[in-house]
Amino acid sequence: MNLVTIGCSFRDAPIELRERVAFSDSATEKALRELAARYGCEVVIISTCNRVELYLAKPDGERPPDKELIAEFLAAFHQLPSATVQPHLYELADAEAVRHLFRVTASLDSLIVGEGQIAGQVRKSFEASRQFGTTGPMLNALFPHAVRAAKRARTETGISTGHVSVSSVAVDYVRQVFDRFDDKTILVIGAGKMGQLTLKHLRELQPRQILVTNRSPEKAIPVAQGCGGQAVPWEHLDDALVQADIVLSTTGAPEPIVTRRRFDALSAKRGRKPVVILDIAVPRDFDPRIHDGETAFVFNIDDLKRIREQTIHQRQKHIAPAEAIVEHERKKFVEDWTRRRNGPIIARLTQDCDAKRKAVLDQLLGKLNGKLTDAERAYVEGAFRLFQNQLLHGPIDALREASKEGSSATMIDAVRKLFRLE
Repeated sequence: MNLVTIGCSFRDAPIELRERVAFSDSATEKALRELAARYGCEVVIISTCNRVELYLAKPDGERPPDKELIAEFLAAFHQLPSATVQPHLYELADAEAVRHLFRVTASLDSLIVGEGQIAGQVRKSFEASRQFGTTGPMLNALFPHAVRAAKRARTETGISTGHVSVSSVAVDYVRQVFDRFDDKTILVIGAGKMGQLTLKHLRELQPRQILVTNRSPEKAIPVAQGCGGQAVPWEHLDDALVQADIVLSTTGAPEPIVTRRRFDALSAKRGRKPVVILDIAVPRDFDPRIHDGETAFVFNIDDLKRIREQTIHQRQKHIAPAEAIVEHERKKFVEDWTRRRNGPIIARLTQDCDAKRKAVLDQLLGKLNGKLTDAERAYVEGAFRLFQNQLLHGPIDALREASKEGSSATMIDAVRKLFRLE
C-alpha cells in the first residue's frame, strides 16, 4: 500500500515533548507543503494535545519517508535535537497504519476511550491537508473511510455513552432533577476555572437567569458579563440562594460557606422548591447534610468523579464490539484499495496472455487450414482458452490473497517481472 504512520502520543511521549513537536494551524500548512515537496508524497498531519501523527503515502513501487527521516524533519522544523525526538516516535506501515488510524478516529486509542472530539479533529486535519493540496488517491480514500468506521463504532456500540468530564457529569445530574430550564435560576458562587467550565455547560440549558457572586466584586462582574448574567453582592448571598434552582459553588474558602443551619433558615422562604447544589470546591462549600434527596440535592467533586469513573467502566465492555467493527472496516478498506490497485495489473496480464494465445492459435489454425471441422476448430480454441485461464488462476489468486494481507505491492512487482509486463 505504501502507507506509513509516524508519530508520538500520550502512551509513549511525555507532554513536554508533545508540546514541542505540536503544530499550530499556520505551522501545519508550512509543514504539509514542505513534506509533500521534499518527499513527493501525500501527507496528513494530526496534531492534538494527546498526539502528533504524520500519515504519508506514495504510489506503488515507492516507499514513503521512514521514521529516521521524519525525526530529522520534526527536529529541524521545531528546532530540537533529533536525538530528543526519535526515541519517542513509532512507525506503522500499510495495513497496520490503516488499523491505527481507524482506532484513533473511533477513540479506541484515546486517553479516555469513547471521547467524542477525536473524530472531528481527524476530519478537520484531513480537510485542511486536502485544502492545501497534499492529499491524493490513497489518503482521499483512507480518511473518509476512517470517519465512517468511527461513526459505526459510536452508533452501534455503547463506546461513547455517558459523559466523562466532571462538568458534563454535573449537567447530567441537573437534567435528572429538572425537565425544563427556561424558568430556572442558576447561582454561581466563586469564579474558579472548574466552575467556569461547568457554567459553560450549564449555559447550554438556556436558563432564565444566571446570578454570580464572589467575595471580590471585581471577580464576579467579568464572570457575570461573560455568561450574560447578573453580579450579586456577596452580602446578598442568602437572597440569591432563595431564588436559585441550581447552585454551582467553586470558592477557595477553607471551611463551608453555607452550613446546614444557615440553609435550614432559608428553607421556609424557598418552600418546597427543589435545588441542585453542585459543590465542586475543595474544601467543600456546602455542608453535605443539606442533602435530603427530596428538595435539596448536594453533589460534591468526589460524587461527580465517582460517576465519571462508573461511566468509563461501563464503556469498557463496549471496547471489544467496537474493535470488531474497526477491524471489519480495516479489512474492507485494505481489500477494496488493493483490489482497485490490482485491477490494472490483472487487466494487463490478461491482455498480454490474450495476445500471445491468439498469436499462437492463429499460427496453428493457419497450418491446419481446411483440415478441421467447425466443431473441431471451436474445441481447439476452447482448449487454448481453458489453458490460459488455468495458467492465470495462480497469479491472480495470489494477488487477491496479498490484497487481504495488505502486501499486494510486492506481489504486483513479482507478477510484472515474471510475465515481463510493462
